[in-house]
Amino acid sequence: MPSPRVTVIIATYNWSTVLPYAINSVLAQTMRDFELIVVGDACTDDSEQVVAAVKDPRVRWINLAVNSGHQAGPNNRGLEEAGGEFIAYLGHDDLWLPSHLQCITDALDKTGAAIAHSLVMSVLPDGTERPMLPIPGVGSAPSCTVYRRVVTEKIGGWGDYRRMNIPPEIDLFRRAEAAGFEVLFVARLTVIKFPALYRQNAYRDRPCHEQAAWLELINSEPDFEPTYLARMIRNDEVVRALPARKLVRILVEELKTRLAWRLTRRSGHRAIFWTEKGAGMELQKKYKGLN
Repeated sequence: MPSPRVTVIIATYNWSTVLPYAINSVLAQTMRDFELIVVGDACTDDSEQVVAAVKDPRVRWINLAVNSGHQAGPNNRGLEEAGGEFIAYLGHDDLWLPSHLQCITDALDKTGAAIAHSLVMSVLPDGTERPMLPIPGVGSAPSCTVYRRVVTEKIGGWGDYRRMNIPPEIDLFRRAEAAGFEVLFVARLTVIKFPALYRQNAYRDRPCHEQAAWLELINSEPDFEPTYLARMIRNDEVVRALPARKLVRILVEELKTRLAWRLTRRSGHRAIFWTEKGAGMELQKKYKGLN
């Protein structure tokens, strides 16, 4: 069997209720050439049964014998099993938009870069939506990060958090930069993150209602990415970090793609045309002359 283009690694620990939503967001990718390795950090709940219920040969389960206490342990085990040219990580309580793997691997192919990050929308417990962008020298959330496998083959995998004064994901990123690997930011919204840090007792109560609601919204709204990117631009939340013209160009291209698709339908196209065209023109007018 030929090797997959991408190896997706989900590290998890005793939160089986949330796993189906992360897994389903991987299976919904427009880029189909991947394997998904779900690695339990010595899970004792029914996570194995949840993964086994997914009837897709690209999905497999591994459970560590000893709990490592951090995603670094499961991620390293996933790297040992990985067959893909690219390595992509997804938090077990996060979600990917369907375009995630395709647009990032396309960008890596086009540029030859070794590491790529995309734009993340972080959802707080009160419903507040905040963009997360890569920070120089720090990187970004693992859920929006894709590496060429050659990176970890050269510099090694994730370090032991108990022996570090910085998070292992930052250490990995800094070692990759120090080794001369090129880093790319892909200015597309592709990840929805639900930081457990801000959700009190998340690992005790193990909720999944947010992931269920957001995944349903992603799957039911064909304009999800441009809609939420437009919202963040309108609120001036990402303009500070990216050239406004670039953001507008991304948004308008997304709108044009959606528009072309919708105009092939027999009904409703006039209202959609004016709504989407108007949105693009409004954004272009608002940010005319910036950057």
